[in-house]
Amino acid sequence: MPQTLLSELGERLAQAARSAFGDGVALPATLVLPARDARHGDYSSPAAMSLAKTLGQPPLDVAAQLVAALQVEDLCEPPTVVAPGFVNLRLLDGWLGDRVASGSLVAVQATIPERVVVDYSGPNVAKQMHVGHLRSTIIGDTLANVLEARGHRVDRLNHLGDWGAQFGMLLTHLADSADEGALDIADVEAFYRAANQRDKDDPAFHERARQAVVALQSGETVARARWAELVDQTQRNNRPVYELLGIRGLVDRGESFYQPLLGAVVDDLARKGLLVDDQGAKVVFVDGFTNREGDPLPLIIQNQHGGFGYAVTDLAALRHRLTELGADRVLYVVDAGQSQHLDMVFAVARAAGWVPAGAEVVHVSFGLVLGEDGKRLRTRSGENVSLGELLAEAVDRSRDFVLARAEERAEPPPDDLDGVARAIGIGAVKYADLSQNRQSNYVFSFDRMLSLKGNTAPYLQYAHARIRSILRTAASEAAGANALVGDMVLGDPSERELAKLLVGTADVVARVADDYEPNHLCGHLFEVAQAFSRFYEACPVLKAEDRLRRSRLALCGATADVLRDGLALLGIEVVERL
Repeated sequence: MPQTLLSELGERLAQAARSAFGDGVALPATLVLPARDARHGDYSSPAAMSLAKTLGQPPLDVAAQLVAALQVEDLCEPPTVVAPGFVNLRLLDGWLGDRVASGSLVAVQATIPERVVVDYSGPNVAKQMHVGHLRSTIIGDTLANVLEARGHRVDRLNHLGDWGAQFGMLLTHLADSADEGALDIADVEAFYRAANQRDKDDPAFHERARQAVVALQSGETVARARWAELVDQTQRNNRPVYELLGIRGLVDRGESFYQPLLGAVVDDLARKGLLVDDQGAKVVFVDGFTNREGDPLPLIIQNQHGGFGYAVTDLAALRHRLTELGADRVLYVVDAGQSQHLDMVFAVARAAGWVPAGAEVVHVSFGLVLGEDGKRLRTRSGENVSLGELLAEAVDRSRDFVLARAEERAEPPPDDLDGVARAIGIGAVKYADLSQNRQSNYVFSFDRMLSLKGNTAPYLQYAHARIRSILRTAASEAAGANALVGDMVLGDPSERELAKLLVGTADVVARVADDYEPNHLCGHLFEVAQAFSRFYEACPVLKAEDRLRRSRLALCGATADVLRDGLALLGIEVVERL
């Protein structure tokens, strides 16, 4: 099975260490890294320093023994040793060229495929999707894309907020409304606020709402039908947002799905001695979690009235994913504000024995989207910004951007102006988010994200379009079927540097699959685009002599493919012309 370059070099170094020092030698976690300085080769191994401590030998001696046992002559020049004990590796130009020409540079299949559940997006019923759902949706979708590209089986699950006490208020207020059949989703949000106010102000309404919850949970026909209508209406209104974002394969599995499983969860926790009665409520106290006063902090399973909290729904969902779906990894792409809650849920699941040995349960947290004033992005009236309206504005602005660029260049606009505007606008929004460290807050700025300068989606889309234009010109001038195909010749340093980055793409994708940080891939694609620009400035392509021309066109084609396929993992479309 093909390997990423880092894993292949790491395996060769591990074999050399075992050969030199015995099969029982304890190998360091990091065997090889990309070299930061080109003078030190392409890759560098710090393994000798760690092994030296274990073996009680000088690092330079250990490094020399590693080099003597290392078999990399098929892909590297003779390794070198430098103080204090690094083993430096430089790839053979011929091997590097062959690897680029082989294609399939973006993703290599994982050695052991896993089943991975990715929980993301998570809007609520009877509400519009707002900007707060942006990061969860696109980070989760990117991780699902990357994991699938690595050969894992991925369940993309949308934990829809479609259950709970709020539906008692909504259903009761809906029953009192003369025009209940005429509501659209925007009306429902105002409707929700009105219902909530009535619930606070009117004890009789509050009691009716409480009874409506009982009716809904017991399966009463009218309550269930009204509830189902609200859920369906929400899903219909969310669909255009998901379509605009290019989100596919996301399965709605709301809180209501897990309701029949809650009793079994409570029984299992009680059977294992984890449930505690606390002032009439059933709770689990989790070691290490305290409130502000330093008292033990409980995870509430059932309140004193017997009602289930959302913690038990989360426990049921996690238990189902691990025991019924057989997930090896469960990722929760949820904002950082839920960290303590999810940590407690994970701790209870482990205490209950639901998390098998070797399984991972991970909170993939993220920060806030801020306005240019540095505060949480909201409308002028203080409301959440509608995600649909935000994306529509991005497309409108990108259409103006494309038209202005065409006018500036005295060219007609693209034939598919709407499609190009959508690809650029949505791509700009996604990339501006994904290129950030996901755990940090970031400032949302249309001007920055739609710029052709710097680390932006339009810059990468332009780089791709530019390369495709070169290839189209070459194809129109071609004198035979093989005019665009040839052996790779990496004579100029800029050619070699670009080829090395292309070959390293699969390692970056593997890293994203392991640490859930999409910004690594964004940064790498930006490096590829910059390296292409340096190559194109230094090396004539269309005017090069025949063999060199074919080689450089092949390098152009490989670069375009990496940009296209890498952006696709981020959920971003490329364009043929910009």
